[in-house]
Amino acid sequence: MTTSTTAPPRMRIVRHPLKYRLLDVKRVERITPGTVRVTFTGDALDGFCEQAPTDHVKLCFAEPGHELPVEPVVENDTWMDAPVEPITRDYTIRHYRRDARELDIDMVLHGTGVGSRWAAAAQPGMKLGVFGPRGSEEIDFVHDWYLLAADETALPALARWLEMLPAGVKVLAFVEVPGPQDEQQLTTATDATVTWLHRGDAAPGTTDLLERAVAAAELPDGLGFAWVAGEAHTLRPIRRHLRNDRGLTRHQADVDGYWKRGTANHDHHEDEHTPHA
Repeated sequence: MTTSTTAPPRMRIVRHPLKYRLLDVKRVERITPGTVRVTFTGDALDGFCEQAPTDHVKLCFAEPGHELPVEPVVENDTWMDAPVEPITRDYTIRHYRRDARELDIDMVLHGTGVGSRWAAAAQPGMKLGVFGPRGSEEIDFVHDWYLLAADETALPALARWLEMLPAGVKVLAFVEVPGPQDEQQLTTATDATVTWLHRGDAAPGTTDLLERAVAAAELPDGLGFAWVAGEAHTLRPIRRHLRNDRGLTRHQADVDGYWKRGTANHDHHEDEHTPHA
């Protein structure tokens, strides 16, 4: 691989007004054995903003024994501390259909966490709080090639990358899932090679499948960009490899821990992932 000397574009943050929305569940679809797609609707979706592959919201869940979640306190476009805080988890936006007022969120059934429990029991007519998105991480799609890698928790974002990238651009994508039954049909106009990595009976977040796949990838010449997301611990060697062995600058590699084993509500912003300036 020959790295281009062209200065890579910088990722920029586009802020959106911070708003809480109480939405209705319209549809629930089990798209794989381990993933549930929940479609939300409601007039509160008016003004909803999303524009980048990794755009995400906080889903707000009700306390045990309660029907509705606690509403976040927002003052002057800032989330304020309150005596009772909502129970939240981050989820990537999968689809947003503005005219139909429909928002799709893909929820992975991982263990017994609050999100997994809610997704397993989700039915049309239920309500859930949706907070955000707070902003979008945008970058100009001017690279010669893209390297994408994710486990199933970050698969919705990887799918959005494939849908948003320019037609014909070269993409190498790697996705770790439990088995072939968990593969999804992905839509793209890019020149993409998608490789599914099956971990079998291994627990999520315990394999080096993504690490080995990224290390062995034959990357094209020219200016490239890498986006990798999944369990935080497994991404550390990938981050080092992209920077030290592949020579990608901090503006060419975004490695983001979407979740962390043993942590109930991991804040991926606290991880040592690529800074955005």
